[in-house]
Amino acid sequence: KDIKYEKMLKEAGDADIVLFGESHDNPISHWLQLELTKDLYETIKDKLVLGAEMFETDNQVVLDEYLNGLISESSFESNARFWPNYKTDYKPLVLFAKENKLKFVATNVPRRYASMVNSKGFEGLETLSDEAKTFLPPLPVKYDAELNCYKSMMEMEGMGSHVTPNFPKAQAIKDATMAHFILKNWSKGKMLIHYPGSYHSENFESIYWYLKQANPDLKIVTIHTVSQAEISELTEENKGKADFTICVDEDMTKTR
Repeated sequence: KDIKYEKMLKEAGDADIVLFGESHDNPISHWLQLELTKDLYETIKDKLVLGAEMFETDNQVVLDEYLNGLISESSFESNARFWPNYKTDYKPLVLFAKENKLKFVATNVPRRYASMVNSKGFEGLETLSDEAKTFLPPLPVKYDAELNCYKSMMEMEGMGSHVTPNFPKAQAIKDATMAHFILKNWSKGKMLIHYPGSYHSENFESIYWYLKQANPDLKIVTIHTVSQAEISELTEENKGKADFTICVDEDMTKTR
């Protein structure tokens, strides 16, 4: 059913973790992330923590240095690995965190390690140095191949023989890493809002599943973004994927 923004804001404000699943290239999705973050801050102030898939865990130091005013914006932007739409879609969130002295968590696995899992499985991570493992969740990583988010990847059309059992594991290491660093930076009384791609939280799987495996008592609110040609009513395939769904006209401008 249709709900007012204020209802979503209230439920998000009562949560421990909010997973705001974005369409990476959708400006409406990013704008609402910023507005929700601002409104949550008005209520809970410095109890708010931000986190994003866009930032990989080995970028935490440079992100912290920038937020704490130790390095310039140009140094930060030349040293961190950004997606093409950083300046339009993520920079406003980073600036909001900087202006209000909020923690911003780099949660995603460094892409080189996701590639390693894709080629060698989780076992490949065991060969890394102790220092490298600090950017990962504790090993070995839990994994349920029967979760639909991973099982469906093995049945993707058009992929043919390119799909190996390691392919969904490369997504799972992202989910496991994001969940681990969300929890590492959350504590009772805090509220962490995380901005992943919609895939990583839809259907109460992926990051959500890993969070609940670690702490079943967490109150998690999920927000999901979809695009449709007709937005007056959700299509059947888009129903039930999250606590709240943002439906955007598919003709909306893309930012990537």
